[in-house]
Amino acid sequence: MCGIVGYIGDIDDDIHARLQAAFGRHPHRGPDHAAWARLDEQTAFGFQRLTIRGLGDAGNQPLWSDDGRDALICNGEVYNEAALYRRLGVAKPPGASDCAVILPMIRGFGIQRTCELLDAEFAFLYHDGATHRTYAARDPIGIRPLFYGVARLGGGMIFGSEVKFLAEVCDEVRPFPPGHLFDGERFVQYRDIAEVAAPIRDDEPTTCATIERLLVAAVRKRLVADVRVGFLLSGGLDSSLVCAIAAREVRAPIETFAVGMLEDAIDVKYAEIVARHIGSHHHNVFVTKQQALDALDEVIFHLETWDITTIRASVGMYLICKYIKHSTDIKVLLTGEVSDELFGYKYTDYAPSAAAFQHEAQKRLRELHVYDVLRADRCIAAHSLEARVPFGDLELVSYVMALDPERKLNTTNLGKAVLRRAFAGKDYLPDSILLREKAAFSDAMGHSLVDSIKDHATRAYTEADVRQARSRFPHAPPFTKESLLYREIFERHFPGRGALIPAYWMPNKEWEHCDVSDPSARVLPNYGASGE
Repeated sequence: MCGIVGYIGDIDDDIHARLQAAFGRHPHRGPDHAAWARLDEQTAFGFQRLTIRGLGDAGNQPLWSDDGRDALICNGEVYNEAALYRRLGVAKPPGASDCAVILPMIRGFGIQRTCELLDAEFAFLYHDGATHRTYAARDPIGIRPLFYGVARLGGGMIFGSEVKFLAEVCDEVRPFPPGHLFDGERFVQYRDIAEVAAPIRDDEPTTCATIERLLVAAVRKRLVADVRVGFLLSGGLDSSLVCAIAAREVRAPIETFAVGMLEDAIDVKYAEIVARHIGSHHHNVFVTKQQALDALDEVIFHLETWDITTIRASVGMYLICKYIKHSTDIKVLLTGEVSDELFGYKYTDYAPSAAAFQHEAQKRLRELHVYDVLRADRCIAAHSLEARVPFGDLELVSYVMALDPERKLNTTNLGKAVLRRAFAGKDYLPDSILLREKAAFSDAMGHSLVDSIKDHATRAYTEADVRQARSRFPHAPPFTKESLLYREIFERHFPGRGALIPAYWMPNKEWEHCDVSDPSARVLPNYGASGE
């Protein structure tokens, strides 16, 4: 996890100075090393490093080509660097970071083919010193953040890892689209990870064996680091599988962390069951109502969103990462995000057809970079930690998205059935976890989390305030007191930038039982035992 920023075009000295200063004020993404480089009269790169692999100075950025012509800054992890060096026919330079392979790859294969060949999470800027052209690119899911805007003076293009890096110098800031590259003039899509070229109709045993193999490989490759690795464990299916696989892959007990409300934690008891089963060194972190309320301002500042469910789910994640930062020397955290988009949410139990389920999964996957993946990145990076997301592995995502959607429908009154069957009977997890009903993270922390925030918003606002907010915030206007609370905090930090988020994350209102006014699964008829 690192922070990057780049300026391309006629550089106004005032804008350049303000951009550099804004970048320097927010070093949380990379506190271990910082650099600012003027590459030529029209290009400047800034980099903040969080050292994870290749801990020596050779991993500091910008990285330069062997002849000193081209430069690269990259926030990423490249998992297939060994295969790429073999393709290039050269050895990895001693002490080089995993991202260093991108430089010779672009020189040898061009930027588009390089992006297509990377098994990686990345956001990078590459400057070709021969043509004086600068390129940008982002991974197909958008696991690593990247934004862009046009400088208020000078008209140069500015790219950065977070909105707060650019807000002072750009009138409008937009998310860089995942699966795209910028070639110096226009955006080009190199991959749509949600699109299925040819459906896969494997039989049940093959499907289950493939899902197990791919997820195990995804976890294994994300354990590679030169620093300590930890695991967020909610006790739900997804994070529990990640932890169970990791526990089999390493010799020493892994470090797992769970968070819950002091008054009524739900997840913690399930996390403890998993921890005992896999033999992890487990930590529980409990949060009071007041601590949750006090954290809202910081959480929204780091998230750069006003979305209800993103903020709810971020409070606990932010606070547990804060604990990990200050109480351990762990720098990498594996999480369970992206599984819901592949295998289904609670509300997708109501998908009217297999085709509808598939269309919804594609929509959710294409939006991940402004919802769940945004949450995981910002909550973890806020505390100078790196997030790794095994369910976001490109090969796994491609396979599951291409599966016949009939296999992913809930026909057994228990969602994610194909994922559960892939790991059944192999002692990864006890049945009480493998067969546990899905519970959203913000709910399973304890219902008192959301209830206390709603109570606070009710005391702060009237129904008239909510009605007036519709004209104050015409884009995705707040519709509850809670959503108005979040929007006003967001606007204090990022005034006039509400369009960064396209809409409130909500279930598909066109489906039976899903036309609801709250994103929580608690309002759905099938919530059932999820809150127990």
